[in-house]
Amino acid sequence: MGIFNRIADIFKSNINDALDKAEDPEKMIKLMVIEMQEALTKSTSALAQAMGNEKRLERQYLQLQSSSEDMQGKAMIALKAGNETLAKTALTKKSQVDQQLTQYKQMYDTASTTTAQMRSQVEKLKTKLDEARMKESTLIARSQHAKAQTQIAKSVGGFDDNAFAKFDKMEQKVLKAEAEAQAFTELSASNTSMDDQFAELEKTSQVDNELAKLKAMLNQ
Repeated sequence: MGIFNRIADIFKSNINDALDKAEDPEKMIKLMVIEMQEALTKSTSALAQAMGNEKRLERQYLQLQSSSEDMQGKAMIALKAGNETLAKTALTKKSQVDQQLTQYKQMYDTASTTTAQMRSQVEKLKTKLDEARMKESTLIARSQHAKAQTQIAKSVGGFDDNAFAKFDKMEQKVLKAEAEAQAFTELSASNTSMDDQFAELEKTSQVDNELAKLKAMLNQ
């Protein structure tokens, strides 16, 4: 199980380093998925090696078991033939094989247990990786949404009360300028009307003068 502990340590170390250095959550999420994929690849490779070792021990164990049974069978044949010396030789060989058989049985059982544990670990890693991949797009979308909200909040926060007060002041200036323009327009129109009236009076006075002259000429 040491390989899994080493993989876990490397994975945690890389993630912690990335957490210290990363400023972008989206990059961090993608990096974590990549790290999990690498961990799964290494774990799968280690599992394959463990399975190969288990199969090798199983074959050797079965061969020794077959050899032990074969020696016992030969001892029976020799004993039936009345050859006790040959039977003892076969039993001595069987004893030696049985010693190896016991050792290989223990090694095979240990390897089988280890392989089962590693297989369970790999399945857990696969499940975690699948979950991470499913959440990856969602987390990235949420991160982008959070960034947008933060940007909006910062933009709105830049407009303080002083800014709005200045805006209102400028509006008042515009309104004042419009009022002054309208007043000048009305005064100009009023002056024009007065000038026209005086001009009419002047014309009337001239006509009256001319009329008076004509009347004077007739009276003469």
